[in-house]
Amino acid sequence: MSVEHNAPFRLVIVGGVAGGASAATRARRMNEQAEIILFEKDEDVSFANCGLPYHIGEEIENRDALVVASADFLRRRFRLDVRTREEVVSIDRDKRCVTVVRQGATSEQDKTYEQSYDKLILAPGASPIVPDLPGVDASNVLTLRNLVDMDRIKARVDSGLVRRAVVVGAGYIGLEMVEQLRRRGVAVDLVELRDQVLPLLDHEMARPIDDSLRRNNVGVYLGVGLESIQLDGDLATSVRLSDGTELSTDLVILGIGVRPNSGLATEAGLEIGNTGGISIDEFSRTSDSNIYAVGDASEPVYGPTGTPMRVPLAGPANRSGRLAGEHAVTGHSAAATPVWGTSVVRVFDVSVGMTGLTRASAKRFGKDATSVTIVAKHHAGYFPGAEVMTLKLTFEPGTGKVLGAQCVGGEGIDKRIDVIATAMHFGGTVRDLAGLDLAYAPPFGSAKDPVHMAAFAACNALDEVESFRDSEDSLDDVQIVDVRGAGEIEKAPLRESSGAIHIPVDELRERLGELDRAKPTVVSCAVGVRGHIAARILRQNGFEVQNLSGGATVRNRCFE
Repeated sequence: MSVEHNAPFRLVIVGGVAGGASAATRARRMNEQAEIILFEKDEDVSFANCGLPYHIGEEIENRDALVVASADFLRRRFRLDVRTREEVVSIDRDKRCVTVVRQGATSEQDKTYEQSYDKLILAPGASPIVPDLPGVDASNVLTLRNLVDMDRIKARVDSGLVRRAVVVGAGYIGLEMVEQLRRRGVAVDLVELRDQVLPLLDHEMARPIDDSLRRNNVGVYLGVGLESIQLDGDLATSVRLSDGTELSTDLVILGIGVRPNSGLATEAGLEIGNTGGISIDEFSRTSDSNIYAVGDASEPVYGPTGTPMRVPLAGPANRSGRLAGEHAVTGHSAAATPVWGTSVVRVFDVSVGMTGLTRASAKRFGKDATSVTIVAKHHAGYFPGAEVMTLKLTFEPGTGKVLGAQCVGGEGIDKRIDVIATAMHFGGTVRDLAGLDLAYAPPFGSAKDPVHMAAFAACNALDEVESFRDSEDSLDDVQIVDVRGAGEIEKAPLRESSGAIHIPVDELRERLGELDRAKPTVVSCAVGVRGHIAARILRQNGFEVQNLSGGATVRNRCFE
Protein backbone atom coordinates (compact mmCIF):
# COMPACT_ATOMS: atom_id res chain seq x y z
CA MET A 1 0.00 0.00 0.00
CA SER A 2 1.36 3.43 -0.93
CA VAL A 3 0.34 6.99 -0.10
CA GLU A 4 0.19 9.39 -3.04
CA HIS A 5 1.85 12.81 -2.84
CA ASN A 6 -0.43 15.55 -1.53
CA ALA A 7 -1.42 18.16 -4.14
CA PRO A 8 -1.76 21.91 -3.28
CA PHE A 9 -5.55 21.44 -3.23
CA ARG A 10 -7.21 18.11 -3.91
CA LEU A 11 -10.91 17.33 -4.10
CA VAL A 12 -11.84 13.64 -4.03
CA ILE A 13 -15.34 12.57 -5.03
CA VAL A 14 -16.70 9.09 -4.32
CA GLY A 15 -19.37 8.08 -6.83
CA GLY A 16 -20.61 9.56 -10.09
CA VAL A 17 -24.08 9.63 -11.68
CA ALA A 18 -26.22 12.62 -10.65
CA GLY A 19 -24.67 13.89 -7.42
CA GLY A 20 -21.01 13.05 -7.93
CA ALA A 21 -20.74 14.06 -11.57
CA SER A 22 -22.57 17.34 -10.93
CA ALA A 23 -20.22 18.07 -8.02
CA ALA A 24 -17.12 17.35 -10.12
CA THR A 25 -18.08 19.50 -13.10
CA ARG A 26 -19.25 22.43 -10.95
CA ALA A 27 -16.05 22.25 -8.92
CA ARG A 28 -13.98 22.47 -12.09
CA ARG A 29 -15.97 25.42 -13.43
CA MET A 30 -15.39 27.24 -10.13
CA ASN A 31 -11.70 26.31 -9.69
CA GLU A 32 -9.50 25.68 -12.71
CA GLN A 33 -6.42 24.91 -10.61
CA ALA A 34 -7.81 22.28 -8.23
CA GLU A 35 -6.94 18.62 -8.65
CA ILE A 36 -10.27 16.79 -8.88
CA ILE A 37 -10.36 13.01 -8.61
CA LEU A 38 -13.60 11.12 -9.21
CA PHE A 39 -13.82 7.47 -8.14
CA GLU A 40 -16.53 5.28 -9.65
CA LYS A 41 -16.63 1.59 -8.75
CA ASP A 42 -18.51 0.73 -11.96
CA GLU A 43 -17.57 1.47 -15.57
CA ASP A 44 -20.24 4.11 -16.22
CA VAL A 45 -19.69 7.48 -14.54
CA SER A 46 -22.70 9.57 -15.50
CA PHE A 47 -25.86 8.12 -17.00
CA ALA A 48 -29.59 8.82 -17.05
CA ASN A 49 -30.83 6.20 -14.60
CA CYS A 50 -34.41 7.50 -14.88
CA GLY A 51 -34.36 6.51 -18.55
CA LEU A 52 -33.33 2.88 -18.04
CA PRO A 53 -36.82 1.29 -18.24
CA TYR A 54 -37.54 3.13 -21.49
CA HIS A 55 -34.55 1.60 -23.28
CA ILE A 56 -35.66 -1.85 -22.15
CA GLY A 57 -39.05 -1.09 -23.70
CA GLU A 58 -37.32 0.40 -26.79
CA GLU A 59 -39.14 3.68 -26.41
CA ILE A 60 -35.59 5.08 -26.19
CA GLU A 61 -33.92 3.16 -29.00
CA ASN A 62 -30.34 4.42 -28.74
CA ARG A 63 -28.48 3.15 -25.67
CA ASP A 64 -25.84 5.86 -26.06
CA ALA A 65 -28.51 8.49 -25.43
CA LEU A 66 -28.52 7.38 -21.78
CA VAL A 67 -24.81 8.12 -21.31
CA VAL A 68 -24.82 11.70 -20.02
CA ALA A 69 -21.05 12.00 -19.84
CA SER A 70 -18.46 9.29 -20.43
CA ALA A 71 -15.24 9.07 -18.44
CA ASP A 72 -13.28 10.17 -21.52
CA PHE A 73 -15.54 13.18 -22.03
CA LEU A 74 -15.12 14.27 -18.40
CA ARG A 75 -11.35 13.91 -18.68
CA ARG A 76 -11.19 15.88 -21.92
CA ARG A 77 -13.75 18.63 -21.27
CA PHE A 78 -13.22 19.21 -17.54
CA ARG A 79 -9.71 17.85 -16.94
CA LEU A 80 -11.00 15.51 -14.27
CA ASP A 81 -9.00 12.55 -13.03
CA VAL A 82 -11.74 9.93 -13.49
CA ARG A 83 -10.92 6.51 -12.10
CA THR A 84 -13.50 3.90 -13.03
CA ARG A 85 -13.66 0.40 -11.56
CA GLU A 86 -11.95 1.70 -8.44
CA GLU A 87 -13.86 1.47 -5.17
CA VAL A 88 -13.26 3.57 -2.07
CA VAL A 89 -13.56 1.14 0.84
CA SER A 90 -12.61 3.27 3.86
CA ILE A 91 -11.95 6.82 5.04
CA ASP A 92 -9.23 7.89 7.46
CA ARG A 93 -10.49 11.25 8.67
CA ASP A 94 -7.39 11.99 10.76
CA LYS A 95 -5.02 11.46 7.84
CA ARG A 96 -7.52 12.86 5.31
CA CYS A 97 -7.17 9.96 2.96
CA VAL A 98 -9.28 7.20 1.49
CA THR A 99 -8.37 3.59 0.81
CA VAL A 100 -9.08 2.51 -2.76
CA VAL A 101 -9.37 -0.97 -4.26
CA ARG A 102 -8.67 -1.34 -7.99
CA GLN A 103 -10.78 -3.91 -9.78
CA GLY A 104 -8.83 -6.15 -12.13
CA ALA A 105 -5.42 -5.17 -10.75
CA THR A 106 -2.60 -7.40 -11.99
CA SER A 107 -0.89 -7.71 -8.60
CA GLU A 108 -1.74 -7.37 -4.93
CA GLN A 109 0.72 -4.47 -4.71
CA ASP A 110 -1.30 -2.54 -7.32
CA LYS A 111 -4.70 -3.56 -5.98
CA THR A 112 -4.96 -1.29 -2.93
CA TYR A 113 -3.68 2.22 -2.36
CA GLU A 114 -4.41 5.34 -0.36
CA GLN A 115 -5.45 8.67 -1.85
CA SER A 116 -5.19 11.87 0.18
CA TYR A 117 -7.74 14.68 0.00
CA ASP A 118 -8.28 18.23 1.21
CA LYS A 119 -12.02 17.96 0.75
CA LEU A 120 -14.06 14.82 0.17
CA ILE A 121 -17.53 14.51 -1.39
CA LEU A 122 -19.48 11.30 -0.86
CA ALA A 123 -22.01 10.44 -3.55
CA PRO A 124 -22.37 6.66 -3.07
CA GLY A 125 -26.07 6.58 -3.98
CA ALA A 126 -28.43 3.83 -2.91
CA SER A 127 -28.83 0.13 -3.66
CA PRO A 128 -31.98 -1.81 -4.53
CA ILE A 129 -33.54 -3.72 -1.65
CA VAL A 130 -33.28 -7.47 -2.23
CA PRO A 131 -35.24 -9.57 0.28
CA ASP A 132 -33.62 -12.56 1.92
CA LEU A 133 -35.87 -15.20 0.39
CA PRO A 134 -35.38 -18.64 -1.17
CA GLY A 135 -34.61 -18.38 -4.89
CA VAL A 136 -33.75 -14.69 -4.92
CA ASP A 137 -30.27 -15.45 -6.31
CA ALA A 138 -31.62 -16.94 -9.55
CA SER A 139 -30.04 -15.54 -12.71
CA ASN A 140 -33.39 -14.19 -13.97
CA VAL A 141 -34.26 -12.37 -10.72
CA LEU A 142 -32.97 -8.88 -11.35
CA THR A 143 -32.99 -5.30 -10.10
CA LEU A 144 -32.65 -2.09 -12.13
CA ARG A 145 -30.21 0.53 -10.89
CA ASN A 146 -27.55 1.05 -13.58
CA LEU A 147 -26.69 0.40 -17.22
CA VAL A 148 -25.35 -3.07 -16.48
CA ASP A 149 -28.67 -4.03 -14.88
CA MET A 150 -30.52 -2.55 -17.85
CA ASP A 151 -28.42 -4.51 -20.33
CA ARG A 152 -29.06 -7.77 -18.47
CA ILE A 153 -32.81 -7.27 -18.44
CA LYS A 154 -32.98 -6.11 -22.07
CA ALA A 155 -30.86 -9.03 -23.25
CA ARG A 156 -33.32 -11.48 -21.70
CA VAL A 157 -36.31 -9.70 -23.20
CA ASP A 158 -34.57 -9.45 -26.60
CA SER A 159 -33.91 -13.19 -26.55
CA GLY A 160 -37.62 -13.88 -26.98
CA LEU A 161 -37.60 -16.30 -24.04
CA VAL A 162 -39.43 -13.94 -21.68
CA ARG A 163 -43.14 -14.48 -22.19
CA ARG A 164 -44.22 -13.76 -18.61
CA ALA A 165 -42.70 -11.52 -15.96
CA VAL A 166 -43.41 -10.68 -12.33
CA VAL A 167 -42.61 -7.20 -11.08
CA VAL A 168 -42.42 -6.87 -7.30
CA GLY A 169 -43.11 -3.37 -6.00
CA ALA A 170 -45.59 -0.81 -7.36
CA GLY A 171 -43.48 2.31 -6.90
CA TYR A 172 -42.08 4.40 -9.73
CA ILE A 173 -39.53 1.89 -11.05
CA GLY A 174 -41.94 -1.02 -10.76
CA LEU A 175 -44.70 0.79 -12.66
CA GLU A 176 -42.34 2.00 -15.38
CA MET A 177 -41.02 -1.53 -15.84
CA VAL A 178 -44.56 -2.93 -16.06
CA GLU A 179 -45.43 -0.41 -18.77
CA GLN A 180 -42.29 -1.06 -20.79
CA LEU A 181 -42.46 -4.86 -20.53
CA ARG A 182 -46.05 -4.76 -21.77
CA ARG A 183 -44.83 -2.56 -24.62
CA ARG A 184 -42.51 -5.45 -25.56
CA GLY A 185 -45.41 -7.90 -25.54
CA VAL A 186 -44.56 -9.56 -22.23
CA ALA A 187 -47.44 -10.66 -19.97
CA VAL A 188 -46.88 -9.02 -16.58
CA ASP A 189 -48.05 -9.57 -13.01
CA LEU A 190 -47.48 -6.79 -10.48
CA VAL A 191 -47.13 -7.58 -6.76
CA GLU A 192 -47.35 -4.92 -4.04
CA LEU A 193 -47.28 -5.48 -0.27
CA ARG A 194 -49.41 -2.42 0.43
CA ASP A 195 -53.10 -2.35 -0.45
CA GLN A 196 -52.65 0.08 -3.36
CA VAL A 197 -50.25 0.89 -6.17
CA LEU A 198 -48.04 3.94 -5.63
CA PRO A 199 -48.25 3.79 -1.81
CA LEU A 200 -46.96 7.37 -1.53
CA LEU A 201 -50.34 8.64 -2.78
CA ASP A 202 -53.68 8.91 -1.06
CA HIS A 203 -55.74 5.85 -1.93
CA GLU A 204 -58.29 7.46 -4.23
CA MET A 205 -55.57 9.29 -6.19
CA ALA A 206 -53.82 5.99 -6.96
CA ARG A 207 -56.99 4.29 -8.18
CA PRO A 208 -56.81 5.55 -11.81
CA ILE A 209 -53.31 4.05 -12.08
CA ASP A 210 -54.69 0.72 -10.85
CA ASP A 211 -57.49 0.94 -13.43
CA SER A 212 -55.00 1.71 -16.20
CA LEU A 213 -52.89 -1.33 -15.28
CA ARG A 214 -55.90 -3.62 -15.42
CA ARG A 215 -57.12 -2.12 -18.72
CA ASN A 216 -53.73 -3.02 -20.15
CA ASN A 217 -54.04 -6.64 -19.00
CA VAL A 218 -51.63 -6.44 -16.09
CA GLY A 219 -52.31 -8.85 -13.23
CA VAL A 220 -52.41 -6.72 -10.07
CA TYR A 221 -51.89 -8.39 -6.68
CA LEU A 222 -52.23 -5.96 -3.76
CA GLY A 223 -51.78 -6.51 -0.04
CA VAL A 224 -49.60 -9.57 -0.55
CA GLY A 225 -45.86 -10.08 -0.29
CA LEU A 226 -43.30 -12.21 -2.06
CA GLU A 227 -42.82 -15.41 -0.03
CA SER A 228 -40.51 -17.53 -2.17
CA ILE A 229 -39.22 -18.11 -5.68
CA GLN A 230 -39.36 -21.57 -7.24
CA LEU A 231 -36.38 -22.65 -9.35
CA ASP A 232 -35.58 -24.99 -12.19
CA GLY A 233 -31.81 -25.16 -11.97
CA ASP A 234 -30.57 -21.56 -11.97
CA LEU A 235 -33.80 -20.08 -13.32
CA ALA A 236 -36.85 -18.80 -11.48
CA THR A 237 -39.96 -20.41 -12.92
CA SER A 238 -42.62 -19.11 -10.54
CA VAL A 239 -43.12 -17.00 -7.43
CA ARG A 240 -45.25 -17.81 -4.42
CA LEU A 241 -47.09 -14.99 -2.67
CA SER A 242 -47.98 -14.70 1.00
CA ASP A 243 -51.62 -15.64 0.31
CA GLY A 244 -50.58 -18.85 -1.45
CA THR A 245 -50.98 -17.56 -5.00
CA GLU A 246 -48.37 -18.92 -7.40
CA LEU A 247 -47.43 -16.97 -10.54
CA SER A 248 -45.42 -18.58 -13.32
CA THR A 249 -42.70 -16.41 -14.77
CA ASP A 250 -39.63 -16.18 -17.01
CA LEU A 251 -38.32 -13.00 -15.35
CA VAL A 252 -38.62 -11.38 -11.91
CA ILE A 253 -37.92 -7.67 -11.46
CA LEU A 254 -37.47 -6.48 -7.88
CA GLY A 255 -38.58 -2.87 -7.50
CA ILE A 256 -39.18 -2.93 -3.75
CA GLY A 257 -37.22 0.24 -3.01
CA VAL A 258 -33.69 1.37 -2.23
CA ARG A 259 -31.52 1.73 0.87
CA PRO A 260 -28.76 4.34 1.19
CA ASN A 261 -25.16 3.28 0.71
CA SER A 262 -24.15 4.90 3.98
CA GLY A 263 -21.79 2.14 5.18
CA LEU A 264 -18.64 4.04 4.23
CA ALA A 265 -19.80 7.07 6.22
CA THR A 266 -20.91 4.96 9.17
CA GLU A 267 -17.55 3.19 9.41
CA ALA A 268 -15.80 6.56 9.29
CA GLY A 269 -17.85 7.73 12.29
CA LEU A 270 -19.90 10.33 10.42
CA GLU A 271 -23.31 11.18 11.86
CA ILE A 272 -26.23 9.22 10.40
CA GLY A 273 -29.74 10.68 10.44
CA ASN A 274 -33.07 9.25 11.54
CA THR A 275 -33.99 7.93 8.08
CA GLY A 276 -30.67 6.14 7.55
CA GLY A 277 -28.96 8.74 5.37
CA ILE A 278 -25.84 10.77 6.07
CA SER A 279 -26.58 13.91 8.11
CA ILE A 280 -25.68 17.13 6.30
CA ASP A 281 -25.98 20.88 6.80
CA GLU A 282 -27.30 23.46 4.33
CA PHE A 283 -24.03 23.25 2.36
CA SER A 284 -24.09 19.42 2.30
CA ARG A 285 -21.27 19.21 4.87
CA THR A 286 -21.36 16.17 7.11
CA SER A 287 -20.41 16.11 10.79
CA ASP A 288 -16.81 16.36 9.51
CA SER A 289 -16.50 19.80 7.87
CA ASN A 290 -13.99 18.43 5.34
CA ILE A 291 -16.45 15.83 4.08
CA TYR A 292 -19.66 16.45 2.11
CA ALA A 293 -22.47 14.07 1.18
CA VAL A 294 -24.95 14.43 -1.68
CA GLY A 295 -27.65 12.46 -3.42
CA ASP A 296 -29.59 9.39 -2.35
CA ALA A 297 -27.33 8.56 0.61
CA SER A 298 -27.80 11.96 2.28
CA GLU A 299 -30.58 13.59 4.29
CA PRO A 300 -31.55 17.04 2.99
CA VAL A 301 -34.26 19.11 4.67
CA TYR A 302 -37.75 17.95 3.67
CA GLY A 303 -39.76 21.10 3.03
CA PRO A 304 -43.19 20.19 4.44
CA THR A 305 -41.78 19.17 7.84
CA GLY A 306 -38.57 21.20 8.01
CA THR A 307 -36.70 18.09 9.19
CA PRO A 308 -33.97 16.02 7.50
CA MET A 309 -35.19 13.11 5.41
CA ARG A 310 -33.94 10.95 2.57
CA VAL A 311 -35.60 11.88 -0.73
CA PRO A 312 -33.99 9.59 -3.36
CA LEU A 313 -34.77 11.54 -6.54
CA ALA A 314 -32.50 12.66 -9.39
CA GLY A 315 -33.39 16.37 -9.23
CA PRO A 316 -32.32 16.94 -5.62
CA ALA A 317 -29.17 14.87 -6.20
CA ASN A 318 -28.12 17.05 -9.13
CA ARG A 319 -28.78 20.29 -7.28
CA SER A 320 -27.03 19.23 -4.07
CA GLY A 321 -24.02 17.96 -6.04
CA ARG A 322 -23.68 21.27 -7.84
CA LEU A 323 -23.69 23.31 -4.62
CA ALA A 324 -21.37 20.92 -2.76
CA GLY A 325 -18.86 20.97 -5.61
CA GLU A 326 -18.77 24.76 -5.53
CA HIS A 327 -18.53 24.99 -1.74
CA ALA A 328 -15.76 22.39 -1.54
CA VAL A 329 -13.38 24.27 -3.85
CA THR A 330 -14.28 27.90 -3.02
CA GLY A 331 -15.48 27.77 0.59
CA HIS A 332 -18.81 29.35 -0.27
CA SER A 333 -21.99 28.69 -2.23
CA ALA A 334 -25.70 29.29 -1.95
CA ALA A 335 -27.35 27.22 0.76
CA ALA A 336 -29.41 24.26 -0.39
CA THR A 337 -33.16 24.81 -0.40
CA PRO A 338 -35.64 22.30 1.05
CA VAL A 339 -36.67 19.31 -1.03
CA TRP A 340 -40.39 18.76 -1.59
CA GLY A 341 -40.36 15.31 -3.19
CA THR A 342 -41.82 16.56 -6.47
CA SER A 343 -42.23 13.64 -8.86
CA VAL A 344 -44.23 12.35 -11.82
CA VAL A 345 -44.75 9.01 -13.51
CA ARG A 346 -46.63 7.79 -16.60
CA VAL A 347 -48.41 4.44 -16.60
CA PHE A 348 -49.83 3.70 -20.05
CA ASP A 349 -52.53 6.34 -20.69
CA VAL A 350 -52.55 7.84 -17.19
CA SER A 351 -49.99 10.03 -15.45
CA VAL A 352 -49.71 11.02 -11.81
CA GLY A 353 -47.60 13.61 -10.06
CA MET A 354 -47.14 14.78 -6.52
CA THR A 355 -45.29 17.29 -4.40
CA GLY A 356 -45.09 17.71 -0.64
CA LEU A 357 -47.55 16.06 1.72
CA THR A 358 -50.58 13.95 0.97
CA ARG A 359 -53.48 13.88 3.40
CA ALA A 360 -52.28 10.50 4.71
CA SER A 361 -48.63 11.54 5.10
CA ALA A 362 -49.67 14.75 6.85
CA LYS A 363 -51.37 12.59 9.48
CA ARG A 364 -48.27 10.41 9.83
CA PHE A 365 -46.09 13.47 10.37
CA GLY A 366 -48.55 14.91 12.88
CA LYS A 367 -49.27 17.96 10.72
CA ASP A 368 -52.54 19.84 11.05
CA ALA A 369 -53.75 19.60 7.47
CA THR A 370 -56.89 19.56 5.39
CA SER A 371 -57.49 19.02 1.69
CA VAL A 372 -59.81 19.73 -1.21
CA THR A 373 -60.22 17.75 -4.42
CA ILE A 374 -61.40 19.03 -7.78
CA VAL A 375 -61.97 17.35 -11.13
CA ALA A 376 -61.40 19.51 -14.22
CA LYS A 377 -60.29 19.51 -17.86
CA HIS A 378 -56.62 20.14 -18.64
CA HIS A 379 -57.57 22.82 -21.17
CA ALA A 380 -60.76 24.55 -22.27
CA GLY A 381 -63.50 21.94 -22.47
CA TYR A 382 -64.82 23.26 -25.77
CA PHE A 383 -61.42 22.80 -27.43
CA PRO A 384 -60.93 19.29 -28.89
CA GLY A 385 -58.86 16.84 -26.86
CA ALA A 386 -59.54 18.12 -23.35
CA GLU A 387 -58.55 15.45 -20.82
CA VAL A 388 -59.88 15.12 -17.29
CA MET A 389 -57.56 15.47 -14.31
CA THR A 390 -58.12 15.13 -10.58
CA LEU A 391 -56.19 17.57 -8.39
CA LYS A 392 -56.00 17.19 -4.60
CA LEU A 393 -54.56 20.13 -2.67
CA THR A 394 -53.35 19.78 0.94
CA PHE A 395 -52.95 22.88 3.13
CA GLU A 396 -52.88 24.20 6.69
CA PRO A 397 -56.44 24.96 7.83
CA GLY A 398 -55.51 28.09 9.77
CA THR A 399 -52.98 29.81 7.53
CA GLY A 400 -53.80 28.33 4.14
CA LYS A 401 -50.12 27.48 3.63
CA VAL A 402 -49.79 24.93 0.83
CA LEU A 403 -48.41 21.62 2.11
CA GLY A 404 -48.72 19.41 -0.95
CA ALA A 405 -50.63 18.32 -4.02
CA GLN A 406 -51.43 15.23 -6.04
CA CYS A 407 -52.67 15.25 -9.62
CA VAL A 408 -53.75 12.32 -11.78
CA GLY A 409 -54.99 12.31 -15.37
CA GLY A 410 -53.57 12.71 -18.84
CA GLU A 411 -51.99 15.76 -20.40
CA GLY A 412 -50.99 18.69 -18.22
CA ILE A 413 -50.70 17.14 -14.79
CA ASP A 414 -46.97 17.92 -14.63
CA LYS A 415 -47.64 21.62 -15.28
CA ARG A 416 -50.03 21.86 -12.33
CA ILE A 417 -47.73 20.02 -9.95
CA ASP A 418 -44.79 22.21 -10.98
CA VAL A 419 -46.81 25.39 -10.41
CA ILE A 420 -47.81 24.25 -6.93
CA ALA A 421 -44.28 23.06 -6.09
CA THR A 422 -43.00 26.50 -7.05
CA ALA A 423 -45.54 28.17 -4.79
CA MET A 424 -44.53 25.86 -1.93
CA HIS A 425 -40.87 26.71 -2.48
CA PHE A 426 -41.69 30.34 -1.75
CA GLY A 427 -43.95 29.57 1.21
CA GLY A 428 -47.13 30.20 -0.77
CA THR A 429 -50.69 29.91 0.48
CA VAL A 430 -53.87 28.82 -1.27
CA ARG A 431 -54.72 32.52 -1.63
CA ASP A 432 -51.48 32.97 -3.56
CA LEU A 433 -52.48 30.10 -5.86
CA ALA A 434 -55.92 31.63 -6.37
CA GLY A 435 -54.31 34.86 -7.56
CA LEU A 436 -51.69 33.41 -9.90
CA ASP A 437 -51.59 34.89 -13.39
CA LEU A 438 -51.26 31.74 -15.49
CA ALA A 439 -51.03 31.46 -19.27
CA TYR A 440 -54.34 30.81 -21.00
CA ALA A 441 -55.40 29.93 -24.52
CA PRO A 442 -57.92 27.18 -25.36
CA PRO A 443 -55.32 24.62 -26.54
CA PHE A 444 -53.30 25.02 -23.33
CA GLY A 445 -55.57 25.73 -20.38
CA SER A 446 -58.67 27.42 -19.09
CA ALA A 447 -59.30 30.95 -17.88
CA LYS A 448 -59.86 29.33 -14.49
CA ASP A 449 -57.08 26.76 -14.38
CA PRO A 450 -57.41 23.57 -12.32
CA VAL A 451 -54.85 25.14 -9.95
CA HIS A 452 -57.20 28.10 -9.53
CA MET A 453 -60.22 25.85 -9.02
CA ALA A 454 -58.50 23.89 -6.25
CA ALA A 455 -57.31 27.13 -4.66
CA PHE A 456 -60.81 28.66 -4.86
CA ALA A 457 -62.22 25.64 -3.03
CA ALA A 458 -59.49 25.88 -0.39
CA CYS A 459 -60.14 29.62 0.06
CA ASN A 460 -63.85 28.89 0.50
CA ALA A 461 -62.92 26.49 3.28
CA LEU A 462 -60.62 29.03 4.94
CA ASP A 463 -63.26 31.75 4.74
CA GLU A 464 -65.96 29.38 6.02
CA VAL A 465 -67.94 29.96 2.84
CA GLU A 466 -68.04 26.20 2.41
CA SER A 467 -67.16 23.10 4.38
CA PHE A 468 -65.89 19.91 2.74
CA ARG A 469 -66.24 16.23 3.58
CA ASP A 470 -63.21 14.26 2.40
CA SER A 471 -64.01 11.63 -0.20
CA GLU A 472 -62.92 8.70 2.00
CA ASP A 473 -64.64 9.84 5.21
CA SER A 474 -67.69 8.10 6.61
CA LEU A 475 -71.16 9.21 5.51
CA ASP A 476 -72.89 7.51 8.42
CA ASP A 477 -75.24 9.60 10.56
CA VAL A 478 -75.59 12.38 7.99
CA GLN A 479 -78.32 13.34 5.55
CA ILE A 480 -76.92 12.71 2.05
CA VAL A 481 -78.30 14.76 -0.82
CA ASP A 482 -77.23 13.67 -4.31
CA VAL A 483 -77.94 16.57 -6.67
CA ARG A 484 -77.17 14.76 -9.94
CA GLY A 485 -79.73 13.72 -12.51
CA ALA A 486 -81.41 10.32 -12.29
CA GLY A 487 -79.47 8.94 -15.26
CA GLU A 488 -76.14 9.89 -13.73
CA ILE A 489 -77.04 8.28 -10.43
CA GLU A 490 -78.17 5.07 -12.10
CA LYS A 491 -74.92 4.88 -14.07
CA ALA A 492 -72.64 5.62 -11.10
CA PRO A 493 -74.38 5.30 -7.73
CA LEU A 494 -72.65 7.06 -4.83
CA ARG A 495 -70.75 4.37 -2.92
CA GLU A 496 -71.32 3.80 0.79
CA SER A 497 -74.31 6.12 0.83
CA SER A 498 -77.45 4.07 1.36
CA GLY A 499 -80.48 6.24 1.91
CA ALA A 500 -79.24 9.18 -0.15
CA ILE A 501 -81.94 11.65 -1.14
CA HIS A 502 -81.94 12.44 -4.86
CA ILE A 503 -82.83 16.02 -5.77
CA PRO A 504 -81.35 17.56 -8.94
CA VAL A 505 -79.63 20.84 -8.13
CA ASP A 506 -81.99 22.85 -10.33
CA GLU A 507 -84.96 21.60 -8.28
CA LEU A 508 -83.35 22.01 -4.88
CA ARG A 509 -84.79 25.42 -3.94
CA GLU A 510 -88.34 24.23 -4.58
CA ARG A 511 -87.88 20.92 -2.70
CA LEU A 512 -86.20 22.06 0.51
CA GLY A 513 -89.21 20.80 2.43
CA GLU A 514 -88.17 17.20 1.67
CA LEU A 515 -85.04 17.64 3.77
CA ASP A 516 -84.48 17.70 7.53
CA ARG A 517 -82.84 20.98 8.60
CA ALA A 518 -81.94 19.46 11.97
CA LYS A 519 -79.63 16.82 10.49
CA PRO A 520 -76.02 17.40 9.39
CA THR A 521 -76.07 17.21 5.60
CA VAL A 522 -73.57 16.21 2.93
CA VAL A 523 -74.24 17.11 -0.70
CA SER A 524 -72.71 15.32 -3.67
CA CYS A 525 -72.71 15.63 -7.43
CA ALA A 526 -70.37 14.16 -10.04
CA VAL A 527 -67.23 16.19 -9.29
CA GLY A 528 -68.20 18.84 -6.72
CA VAL A 529 -69.25 21.82 -8.87
CA ARG A 530 -73.01 21.38 -8.53
CA GLY A 531 -72.38 20.27 -4.98
CA HIS A 532 -70.87 23.70 -4.28
CA ILE A 533 -74.01 25.41 -5.60
CA ALA A 534 -76.24 23.08 -3.57
CA ALA A 535 -74.18 23.62 -0.42
CA ARG A 536 -74.52 27.39 -0.75
CA ILE A 537 -78.30 27.08 -1.24
CA LEU A 538 -78.72 24.81 1.78
CA ARG A 539 -76.43 26.81 4.06
CA GLN A 540 -78.32 30.00 3.38
CA ASN A 541 -81.51 28.17 4.21
CA GLY A 542 -80.40 27.08 7.67
CA PHE A 543 -78.70 23.74 6.97
CA GLU A 544 -75.42 22.55 8.46
CA VAL A 545 -73.92 21.27 5.23
CA GLN A 546 -70.71 19.94 3.69
CA ASN A 547 -69.81 19.40 0.05
CA LEU A 548 -68.34 15.96 -0.74
CA SER A 549 -64.86 16.77 -2.08
CA GLY A 550 -64.49 15.54 -5.65
CA GLY A 551 -68.09 14.29 -5.72
CA ALA A 552 -69.13 10.78 -6.64
CA THR A 553 -66.24 10.46 -9.12
CA VAL A 554 -63.59 10.55 -6.42
CA ARG A 555 -65.73 8.97 -3.67
CA ASN A 556 -66.34 5.87 -5.73
CA ARG A 557 -62.59 5.36 -6.25
CA CYS A 558 -62.17 5.00 -2.50
CA PHE A 559 -64.47 2.01 -2.32
CA GLU A 560 -63.76 0.10 -5.51
